[in-house]
Amino acid sequence: MALIGLVIAIAFAVAAVLYARNAVAKSRTEGRLEQTRHDEARVAAEQDAKAILLAAKEEAARRRDEVESEIRERRSEVARLEQRTSQREEGIERRLRDLESNEQRLGRRETELEELRQSIEVERESIERELERVASLSQEEARAELLRDVEGELTGEIAERIRAAEARVREEAGERSREILITAMQRQASEETGEASVTVVQLPSDELKGRIIGREGRNIRALEAATGVDVIVDDTPEAVVLSAFDPVRREVARVALERLFADGRIHPARIEEMVTKSRNELAQRIKQHGEQALQEVGVTNVHPELARLLGTLRFRTSYGQNVLAHAVDSAGIAGMIAAEIGFDEQVAKEAALFHDIGKAVEHDVEGSHAIIGGEILTRLGRKPAVVHAVRAHHYDEEPRSIAAFIVMTADAISAARVGGRRESLAASIKRLERIEALANDFAGVERSFAVQAGKELRVMVRPEEVDDDAAQVMARQIAKRLHGEGSYTGRIKVVVLRETRSVEYAK
Repeated sequence: MALIGLVIAIAFAVAAVLYARNAVAKSRTEGRLEQTRHDEARVAAEQDAKAILLAAKEEAARRRDEVESEIRERRSEVARLEQRTSQREEGIERRLRDLESNEQRLGRRETELEELRQSIEVERESIERELERVASLSQEEARAELLRDVEGELTGEIAERIRAAEARVREEAGERSREILITAMQRQASEETGEASVTVVQLPSDELKGRIIGREGRNIRALEAATGVDVIVDDTPEAVVLSAFDPVRREVARVALERLFADGRIHPARIEEMVTKSRNELAQRIKQHGEQALQEVGVTNVHPELARLLGTLRFRTSYGQNVLAHAVDSAGIAGMIAAEIGFDEQVAKEAALFHDIGKAVEHDVEGSHAIIGGEILTRLGRKPAVVHAVRAHHYDEEPRSIAAFIVMTADAISAARVGGRRESLAASIKRLERIEALANDFAGVERSFAVQAGKELRVMVRPEEVDDDAAQVMARQIAKRLHGEGSYTGRIKVVVLRETRSVEYAK
């Protein structure tokens, strides 16, 4: 048993030794493998490092080549610039030398001219002394004697020219005065003036006329005192006429009378009450009209007093044309003109809208409505450009800005539209037809056209019958014929057009 146990122990020991050897061998093998892997990794890393280094060297070489190429180009450009600068400096130096040479030549020339002038002056003085010695007269005495002789010879001719000039001035003055009078009478026809200064109030019945007058005229006196309007009660059936140059007062009186008719109670106290109510209502309406016009045109930041004055124009007429409607129309035209020429539309529209603002107070203030309007706009803080355009639109002030000419143009266009002032459409058409017929009566006229509301007459003539000289004469004759007719206001521009066309066809 002991032997068996020994054998077993020896066997275990041998097995342990063998196991240990195998373990050591395995460990050595794994170590060699690990070392091999480390070597391979190190070799790979070295190869990668070499490749990266090579790539870096190539990139550095490429960058260096690029930089060197750019440096060469820059140097070449600098060399060109230096050469160009050198050439310019040489040119400037040449010019400076030329200028110095010219200055020297000019200096010498001036010296020579001064010497020549002095010699001429000396020679002139010597000649004058010799002439005075020969003539036994001084220079002043000779001049006076010569003037006396010439004056005596020309006295008759001077007198004749003075008489001719006086006759021509009298003729032109007479013609111009007749033209002014005819134009004024045509524009201020009696029925139009009456229509512009009176208001007719229709009555429900003629019985109200007695109540309007009242006992011993107390009602009509109270109404006239409260409104400042003349109340005319005449034989006109069912109508009362209100007369006053202030259209606002006439409107107050009209509204007050209509309220009294509706109320039925007509006595002085009631009249004063209705006039007060009508005046307050009209003030509100005036404000609304002004604000509406400002909104329509697009003008903002306006003083309330200016809006009120603008609304007052709703009850004013000029040559039969409503002034507020004319102002709004002019503002639209001015805005379009300004837009076409690249000017400030807002300034043009504002100046055109306010160009007749002086007419709102001209019955209370003396002076031209253009100057009055300019003072109002200045006081209420409008732009200087707007103020100048308003003051200059009738040449009360010399126009010095584009805005002034735009306002004048817009004002003329608005007033010159067919039927815009006084004339009905039918009368305007008849007047234009008459102007064209007058031109068509001349020999050689092919056709004629009245344009710009009759302010210009364009006459087309047949070129084979009328030459250039005859066309000029015809224009003058037509203008004289129109002037003799006197059936227009203002001026008519006569344009005679002669056109020759040569046409051939290639076949």
